[in-house]
Amino acid sequence: MGKLQSLIDAKKQNAEFMCDEIAHICGTMPKRDPGSLGEKMACEHMANVAKEQCGAEDVRIEEFKENPNAFFGFLYFTVTFALLGMICFFRLPILGAIFIAIGLTILIVQFGFYKKVVDPFFPSATGHNVTMIKKCSGEVKGRVFFNGHPDAVWCWPYHNKFGSRFNMSIQIAGILGSLIWLVLDIIAAAKSGCAPITGTVYTMFDVLGKPLVIVAFVCLIFAVPLVMLYFMWDERRIVDGANDNLTGCYMGIAILKALKDSGIELEHTEVGVIISGGEEAGLRGAMAWAKAHKGEFDDVPTWIYSYDTIHESEFLGVNYRDLNGTVKSDPEVCDSFVAAAKDLGISCIKTWVPPFGGATDNAAFNKYGFRSAGITAMNHVLQSYYHTMEDTADNLNPECLADCFAVSVKALENFDAQFDK
Repeated sequence: MGKLQSLIDAKKQNAEFMCDEIAHICGTMPKRDPGSLGEKMACEHMANVAKEQCGAEDVRIEEFKENPNAFFGFLYFTVTFALLGMICFFRLPILGAIFIAIGLTILIVQFGFYKKVVDPFFPSATGHNVTMIKKCSGEVKGRVFFNGHPDAVWCWPYHNKFGSRFNMSIQIAGILGSLIWLVLDIIAAAKSGCAPITGTVYTMFDVLGKPLVIVAFVCLIFAVPLVMLYFMWDERRIVDGANDNLTGCYMGIAILKALKDSGIELEHTEVGVIISGGEEAGLRGAMAWAKAHKGEFDDVPTWIYSYDTIHESEFLGVNYRDLNGTVKSDPEVCDSFVAAAKDLGISCIKTWVPPFGGATDNAAFNKYGFRSAGITAMNHVLQSYYHTMEDTADNLNPECLADCFAVSVKALENFDAQFDK
């Protein structure tokens, strides 16, 4: 029996602590959109819990600058350029092709790779990160951080009202329409010699050919989903974010508290929690944290388990790739969580964050050289609570939280065991 078995045995009680704390934040504090007062208050509350109830000796709250609305705001640029590209087809298609290419490039770079392309066009805000560390009793030989993000997302109205299939169909139709119109503009530019087209529709028939013009008129239907993309997110409505992602925040805090309550002190392993704000704004807090702490924890092996949306037990898994599938997680850290789950007989799948699936803070840590694994318990075929007003404290899954807690403790125990040899 391992030294942390008593914590694993008490997984239900620790899940109850998480649920109570999450309900407290959702019920008593302002909404927590990135860079908001609510996010700041939640960070301060969790920092106090870590100090007063969890025995964390080193607790730091750090600020960072971000442009929260830029992350989804790229849609305004991409959609506008795509619509301009459709209009330009009928007079100057080469310019239309350029417009659409610019719009799609913004989509790929801003959302596909989470780069700051349009951020300067949006108001700035101050986000907050929290670092909590519980010291070990002897020489430090290793360190484990547990991570979650405190901010909540803007509501997705189509998903909220009509479901994920409708929401996804609008996105697919908008992107497909943009690609089709890019091809139409390129063909038209080639036929017109990249020169302006003047005159009547009959002139267009002569210059571009009647079939191409007819296809273009039919494809104007794609203007409908493109316009709908302007309203993919509602800046006025913020979801509670109980599952996404206070569950991730309190996974690590619950472990700290369980260690404190049980009187267990690890001799050679420091245990910490990273609360990284602005995840819903494009991983901005995790990026800021990674930059600010680069090299600080290189003294000993340091692992990060990064959690996001712990809700669906059958999808509890480790993301071996993140950020639309473009970033590789640390394989040893990933394998360690899967092995811990196997030790306990708890189902844990090997998975990834696929293209158009977005990203978790795990991606930011790995991109900046930290050893991290991403842990999620959600169906990537998005369910009704994801980024909708259903993500409330009464829609938590205590059993899933308990199992994830148990696996996390076992992973910590296995990591620490190497220093007992």
